[in-house]
Amino acid sequence: MLCPPDTIGGVDVRGSATGSSELDALNPGHVAPYLHAIVLSGGSAFGLEAACGVRNYLETKGIGFDTGAARVPIVPSAILYDLGIGSAAIRPGREMGLQAARNASDAAVAEGNIGAGTGATVGKIFGMKQAMKGGIGSCSLTLGNGVLVAALVVVNALGDVIDPATGKIIAGARTTPEGREFADSTAVMRHGTAGGFTKHGNTTLAVIATNARLTKVETGKVAALAGIGVTRTISPVNTMSDGDITFALSTGQLPATVDAVGVAAAEALAQAVLRAVRAAKTAAGIPGLHS
Repeated sequence: MLCPPDTIGGVDVRGSATGSSELDALNPGHVAPYLHAIVLSGGSAFGLEAACGVRNYLETKGIGFDTGAARVPIVPSAILYDLGIGSAAIRPGREMGLQAARNASDAAVAEGNIGAGTGATVGKIFGMKQAMKGGIGSCSLTLGNGVLVAALVVVNALGDVIDPATGKIIAGARTTPEGREFADSTAVMRHGTAGGFTKHGNTTLAVIATNARLTKVETGKVAALAGIGVTRTISPVNTMSDGDITFALSTGQLPATVDAVGVAAAEALAQAVLRAVRAAKTAAGIPGLHS
């Protein structure tokens, strides 16, 4: 995500198995007032190298924090663990990040098995053999006064994905490797019957963007409020095995309250989570809803 000039960023970290870089730049006390891009990547910690390619791209465009000697692009990034899908030796690197920056556009966001969502999976409490495919999803809402709130999410969760409208699981851990009956990961965890519990490799990464003008403190609060959308749609969530991070971006000048933007952000993010799994295709023998 390449940011327009004077974009203010915030972040909310809920997971305990995170992989990230430059999150401190989003702290209200940090010297850099703006950020210039956000990178979400697969490949575990190796995937953090993709941000280097984006940073190099922005430098060639003269974009970055002016240090006096050079302009240094501020590019926070976060990764998810997907090395168990396909070849663990193939990871996003500097060149892939550079190409992604070159390809960036304002066209509709591709969803499902693409980008950081390529190796994303959900429902891994019994391990990969009974998991389902996750991916990328997006959604945007309007507050009715010209203020837009958009969400992008990569769903690679330990838990199941639940449709809040019905309360039913739509993607998650299955009772058998061959079946499509859901085990209910929350119930399994509560009753201590998760014999093949996956202790790593789970993360939901999200970005909220709004054209409302917010301060750094307010943008961080929007990121926290947006996370409510994740708790509505994923269970269990924010566990010791998840690296969940939500970013928020303020890119415009329109007036809006933090609470209004936060409520819309939570709803947009909830819908984006549902879209992510509904657009996910079967891959590496792991079934997706969009087969």
